[in-house]
Amino acid sequence: MQAWLRSLKLSFALPSGDLLRDATYRRLWSSILISSFGSQVTMLALPLTAAVLLHASPTQMGVLTFVEIVPFVLFSLPSGVWLDRVRKLPVYVIGEASLAFIVASVPFAWWMGWLTMPWLYVVGFVIGSVYTVAGTAAQIVLTQVVARDRLVEAHAKNALASSGAEVAGPGLAGALIKLVGAPLALLVDAALLLVSTAILRGIRVHEVRTPRHDAHFWRDMKAGVRFVRSQRLLVSLAATVGGWQMCHHAAIVVQILFATRTLGLSEQAVGLSYVCLGVGTVIASLFGHRLSARIGPGPCLVVGVAVCGVGWLLVSMVPANAWGVVAFAVMLLCFGIGAVLMFINFLALRQAVTPEPLLGRMTSTMRWLILLPAGPGALLGGWLGEHLGLRAALAFAGGGALLLAVAAARHPVIRGVRELPRSEVPDDMLGVEATVRQPSLEPS
Repeated sequence: MQAWLRSLKLSFALPSGDLLRDATYRRLWSSILISSFGSQVTMLALPLTAAVLLHASPTQMGVLTFVEIVPFVLFSLPSGVWLDRVRKLPVYVIGEASLAFIVASVPFAWWMGWLTMPWLYVVGFVIGSVYTVAGTAAQIVLTQVVARDRLVEAHAKNALASSGAEVAGPGLAGALIKLVGAPLALLVDAALLLVSTAILRGIRVHEVRTPRHDAHFWRDMKAGVRFVRSQRLLVSLAATVGGWQMCHHAAIVVQILFATRTLGLSEQAVGLSYVCLGVGTVIASLFGHRLSARIGPGPCLVVGVAVCGVGWLLVSMVPANAWGVVAFAVMLLCFGIGAVLMFINFLALRQAVTPEPLLGRMTSTMRWLILLPAGPGALLGGWLGEHLGLRAALAFAGGGALLLAVAAARHPVIRGVRELPRSEVPDDMLGVEATVRQPSLEPS
């Protein structure tokens, strides 16, 4: 009996050298898993609050998405310079705690009778501002915990943590929203964010920042932009993912409206449909790293863009009956697969090609570039949904993504990336010198 139990334990043991054997990475991964469950609640509850409780129009839904993007455009570049001069982990921790309080403000406003669309616009703007700074810090913290040659694997495991929440989260979120209402359900996200904050506080990253005497804020910010511009790979990635963001945001502003008003789905049914998104991310998280290793990070990224486009285009053409509900679920499945395939390679490529002291400025510059088209995409999707119909916005997103995938597949820089590149240190661009403990895998 004891021998059988030992063999059973070994069958579930992590393989030797697995990233999750490292105690520091395991804590980071656990935080991502927990906060992802909360994110599933907000992803459904916030737009449902606007669409169902406040009866928002497609244009108002577009504005709500737009105000979440504006902070990336306004603050990304200066925040990158600042992040290169400070320790990233505390910024990440404070960001998680701040999100908890701003999310909790929605049920508070609803309880007080103050909840309006302008209130949600403010909430969206603050959430976007926190993601602009703390989200960039979070991406850099990963490079301080994991060796660079394992970044695709790390991003795939992070996506797996998120996808685990995306499988169970939407159904639970839908049931919770039906039970207590969309505004009160946001309290669950706030609580989980506080738990995530507590876990992050236990992470230890040995990072020492030593500012150079000749550092200059605006010059260093320009240096970050100049570095991105000098890398053909980064420019190509920014153009491809930026185009995808335009399509994605044109679709996302009408998805909930299409589900509730065209297909007639209840809040709980919408939540159950979003389980398919989680299934898609699980599939891509489990096999995306292998696909990337087989065909290369560049081609794998292109596959992700194309899969998303197929889903959006499909749901724009089906009738509003049972087949429409199936197509809506398939679209979410395609999005889960495509987005993970794209982002695990996009994030790994841009981090691999960038020297550590420039990671903050590179990350903020790239986020700024790829989200510049997102705002117009959200507004265009809202306008198309209100004036030409919700299907028109989805057709624009699907057709645009497929055309983008064809263009990227023909681009020699993206098509030719078969393995992660190595970074070169441009001394004239650093602006700050840093010493960071080399990540290692230490089982615990």
